[in-house]
Amino acid sequence: MMVTSSPNKSILIETTMKISDLPVNLVEEILSKVPLKYMRAVRSTCKQWDTLSKSRSFSKMHADKIRSDEFMMMIAMIDYNLYLVKVVVIVNEDPIVEIKGKLTCQDIQSKISRVFHCDGLLLCVLKDDATKVIVWNPYWGQTRSIEFRYSSHRPYGWDMFTYALGYEDNSSCRSYKLLRFIDHKYYSAPIDQFSWYEIYDFESSTWKTLDVTPYWRILCCQCGASLKGNTYWPASQRRSTDDDVLDDHIICFDYKSESFGPLLRLPFDAGRDDYVTLSCVREEKLAVLLSHNEAGPLELDIWITTKIEADKVSWSKFLRVETKTGALALVNCDSFFIDEEMKVAMGYRNTFNIVGEFGYLKKLELVERAGTNLEYCRADVCSYVPSLVQIKQPAAGGGGKRKRQSYLEKQRYDQNMSRLAAIEKRRSV
Repeated sequence: MMVTSSPNKSILIETTMKISDLPVNLVEEILSKVPLKYMRAVRSTCKQWDTLSKSRSFSKMHADKIRSDEFMMMIAMIDYNLYLVKVVVIVNEDPIVEIKGKLTCQDIQSKISRVFHCDGLLLCVLKDDATKVIVWNPYWGQTRSIEFRYSSHRPYGWDMFTYALGYEDNSSCRSYKLLRFIDHKYYSAPIDQFSWYEIYDFESSTWKTLDVTPYWRILCCQCGASLKGNTYWPASQRRSTDDDVLDDHIICFDYKSESFGPLLRLPFDAGRDDYVTLSCVREEKLAVLLSHNEAGPLELDIWITTKIEADKVSWSKFLRVETKTGALALVNCDSFFIDEEMKVAMGYRNTFNIVGEFGYLKKLELVERAGTNLEYCRADVCSYVPSLVQIKQPAAGGGGKRKRQSYLEKQRYDQNMSRLAAIEKRRSV
């Protein structure tokens, strides 16, 4: 504050106030308006802002504001990179699909080939690194690298493993776990059918082989849908030949019991040329999309669960779309989304498509808006809500109190590695 005298001898008071002089609640209110993609810059501005942005009160205010301001936030993978996308659908107006920015992380230097979402955390499978995956919370900028016990099997460049992230609710917090499995038939002989289900516990930093004898089959290309900590996949009864794989059920993996539940019937019979995809609806329900790929007009049917429990599920028809032009973003895609109020479905495959009743169809280019020269484009898109979850890190010293591997676990691991090596040897002859 500075005091000066004017010619008429009145006193003028000149006040210079810095943003650091403002009340904390006012600074919180100002910074809560900052878009998610700029939060990393906010945190690096000064220690005071870094501390404030990590406080529980600010984080909740900021996350709530993003949820209320944005109709739907999604993360789209374009050319091995992740982009934050805002989607707004308004009655009688053109939809808005806006690329908010590219998500970057210092700990992820490799290209990302697949991404899975659970509770605001992203499970990133790396394109050129078969030794680990990265779990990332974009809101906090936190990551955790999880190394595999053996390199990911990628014949002809394809990752044959299926991945999922989930949690079990404890009394005070959520305990996160990573599920990884391979269930593949190399040749028709039973000896060349191989499955290995294993789980990684964030608390103990250990891998464990699950005692699983699958009576179901989950295609390795299928992405799971995360709902209330558990993961669901389209699945089928295990039969003698892969030609008979028809996704007419769903199956759930429970991270608390570390086991699969029973096959739950879908509300339709899928044909050989049909494609089934699951989606989560605001962490409350599941939705399933059936794409009919036979000759003639393209038909899409979507159902939503009205009740889902461990051993039973009921469905309600949500939307049916018939179009000659083809909503290709919802066909053979890995993910889709719905808006119950607007009664539309959204999906991404090179173009972002929004379909609805009475032939409603809107196509929007995402690649041009992302400002990238397209080399490769998967249909990976996941809904995203900022999460206040702090990723638990391993104890210092390479794991610290890591549990000692049991004799039984070592025996199971050695047996699976021997079987896998034997199959690979026969394939190389």
